[in-house]
Amino acid sequence: MSYFVLMVVVFIIGYTLIALEHPIKINKSATALLLAAIIWAVFALMGPGFEHEALVMHLGEVAEILFFLLGAMTIVEIVDRHEGFKIITDKITTKNKRKLLWIISIITFFMSAVLDNLTTSIVMVALLRKLIDDKHDRWFFAGMVILAANSGGAWSPIGDITTIMLWIKGNITAVNIILETFIPSLVSMLVPLTAVTFMLKGKVARPEVKEDKGSAISISSKQRNIIFFIGVGSLLFVPVFKTITHLPPYLGILFGLGLMWVITEIMHAKDRKNYSKLNASAVLQRVDTPSVLFFLGILMAVAALQTAGHLDLLSKQLDKIGDIYVINLIIGLLSSIVDNVPLVAAAMGMYSIPTAEQLAANPELYHFLVDGAFWEFLAYCAGTGGSILIIGSAAGIAVMGMEKIDFIWYLKHISIWALLGYFAGGGVFILISKFILHT
Repeated sequence: MSYFVLMVVVFIIGYTLIALEHPIKINKSATALLLAAIIWAVFALMGPGFEHEALVMHLGEVAEILFFLLGAMTIVEIVDRHEGFKIITDKITTKNKRKLLWIISIITFFMSAVLDNLTTSIVMVALLRKLIDDKHDRWFFAGMVILAANSGGAWSPIGDITTIMLWIKGNITAVNIILETFIPSLVSMLVPLTAVTFMLKGKVARPEVKEDKGSAISISSKQRNIIFFIGVGSLLFVPVFKTITHLPPYLGILFGLGLMWVITEIMHAKDRKNYSKLNASAVLQRVDTPSVLFFLGILMAVAALQTAGHLDLLSKQLDKIGDIYVINLIIGLLSSIVDNVPLVAAAMGMYSIPTAEQLAANPELYHFLVDGAFWEFLAYCAGTGGSILIIGSAAGIAVMGMEKIDFIWYLKHISIWALLGYFAGGGVFILISKFILHT
């Protein structure tokens, strides 16, 4: 067996194990790290032309994404530990199923654009546990949270790992991804949300409130407000930082993290009881490090396929389709089966931003320019397509783990609505792109 085929076989086996994480009870992060190491080892030992510099180059690109994620997740965790999100959750009082679903979905949609869809899903599921007692009612709301979170993350440069990847690499800019994908993303949420509204009747039953007498942390409303607004402000400042300084986004998020670290140190300096639980060092221990390592493993595995030439071969096959919109719709559907991260990484490896000479020779390549229709539709399709199956996105996997939602249950009750929203929003994007933006 040649190294070229063996690398594909190893990748397929590794990805199958990642998809079967829950049945086989092996953490996907461990599998991803093994996958990256093995696939690079196969290329280094058996493949021609392996260069250590290529490995270092890819590691540098992946590190930018990982440091951004680590900084953002830590900021969100600091806000959560200071009960900052209660500013939002305490205002939700309705028990009407229809009203509650609209409130939850809209909050999720916009919150995921600021925080990211994974973090927002975790926060909203924690909220649902305080609002809904019945398990299947909560599952249905949690399913719609996945859909709304992925739709909200698709139109923001910091809302989804795939948009973060495209933004950091320079394929899209913050302003244009918002302007050109906001409406399609909103449609992808509103269409299924409107449809399922007619299925809901009655009120939800609230769980009994149990006071946590063992909690030793006391947060004042002033501290809660300060941390919430500085935390959200730090996240919103990242695109501004990049625009002003032209420095990579991870430096902007590290600036925000450093600022919050200093503020929390000062805030709790005289309160030694709370300091040990609320300072940034303690919060860092609660950050979802396995998820960061998962992205490291899977991105480095895809980088190996790119270096060996697999993605060039796949690019030629997709090019036979011809239509960039159809290509992206296929990528989006595939992202419901496998994670959208390697698919977008693969697309970024398959296609590049054309030079002036290449554009002059082939004017059709304008779709691949910075902020071109290909990259923006890729962000939409990869982000929202992951909602079709519960294993298709980080948000879905997180909610599945928290609520123990059954794969088949999600397929029966949520997938059809996610698919409807996916094609509705995709159709809107194509209409806007073809007949308004590029007429």
